[in-house]
Amino acid sequence: MTDAASPPPSMISVEDARARILAALTPTSTEIVALSEAWSRVTAAPVTARLTQPPADLSAMDGYALRAADATLGAALTVIGAAPAGHPFGGTIGPGQSVRLFTGSVVPAGADAIVIQEDATRDGEIVRINEAAVAGRHIRRAGQDFAAGDTVVAAGRRISARDIGLAAAANHPWITVHRRPRIGILATGDEIAMPGEPIPAGGIVSSNSHALAAMVRAAGGDPTILPIAQDTTEAVAAVADAIAGLDMLVTTGGASVGDHDLVMSGLQSRGLVLNFWQIAMRPGKPLLFGRLGAVPVLGLPGNPVSAMVCAVLFLGPALARLSGLPAAAPPITTAILGGAVRQNDRRADHLRATISIAEDGRVVATPFTVQDSAMLRRLAQADALILRPPHAPALQSGAEVPVIRLDSLGL
Repeated sequence: MTDAASPPPSMISVEDARARILAALTPTSTEIVALSEAWSRVTAAPVTARLTQPPADLSAMDGYALRAADATLGAALTVIGAAPAGHPFGGTIGPGQSVRLFTGSVVPAGADAIVIQEDATRDGEIVRINEAAVAGRHIRRAGQDFAAGDTVVAAGRRISARDIGLAAAANHPWITVHRRPRIGILATGDEIAMPGEPIPAGGIVSSNSHALAAMVRAAGGDPTILPIAQDTTEAVAAVADAIAGLDMLVTTGGASVGDHDLVMSGLQSRGLVLNFWQIAMRPGKPLLFGRLGAVPVLGLPGNPVSAMVCAVLFLGPALARLSGLPAAAPPITTAILGGAVRQNDRRADHLRATISIAEDGRVVATPFTVQDSAMLRRLAQADALILRPPHAPALQSGAEVPVIRLDSLGL
């Protein structure tokens, strides 16, 4: 017999659902892109240095290359040449000699120290040492940054501007990356219209498609917003003809148990193999996942807040896996409650909250008093989701709670 306080067998946990989704996905194929186009892409292979950096011992300062043994306080040395950056000195420094160098100049043979120009006084071809040299000081040794063959950017890394600079220094004009995941986004329902289009009687404007497309772009994917599917099995089934080449189909709406919730039956008529349906969570219980031929299908709820919360918990990690990144749950931190919360029921709850900083420096998460899953404005104002496990006890203001920071996810 099933415990009345437990979720029915058809409802699985958030953690189980995410694990099933990620287990069913593989990274996209690879492609080669110009370094100038590689920012924010995910490396599909290690980037290894094609040269040594620095390629030779270089001066870190403007000054004079010499032998430390000769450069005692008050010593006078002969300047036998100059070596601007890019124009190495061809000879060898002998006893009592020096060569004028600049930042980036190759240190001449025979020299083991640099006296910076502020510590020297030059008169014609004689330079007088005002502070004794120390062997090795102000010299950047060959290979100090990296050597030829070193991995400078690991595989499975989202490329930052710093990585771009490093790859360029390692002499890479092209980078092998994962192809951007192609994500189809389908909104369903007779009552919805796209922004700017005529709104049917009793209807609403669809916000989910554009919000989800923005999230896909932020995660490095390539979204395609499909035409709205009406509330017929045939209209939903017809989507199967438009998904060739997609890496995932994301639907929104039509995944619940009403007479007009036809996503599951419509896609099953075209071969959808269901992995799971319904999750023990709030908001977002009517979520499904399966596969339509070669294309994974993630069916999100229609309520805007439910759709976005589910996208944070499941679509974000799925996009990471498809992109070739390590995929895991969104990062969880802790905060202090800024308001009381009641005892939770059998479903994991995700309370929208604002974040502030207390006088003592602690992070405070204050939940909105109304948590309706259709209130998109509240979600837009939220900085975090407060995580409430199933059957969590009531908590008073000041208690510590786990949170997902939406602001840290760029959402």
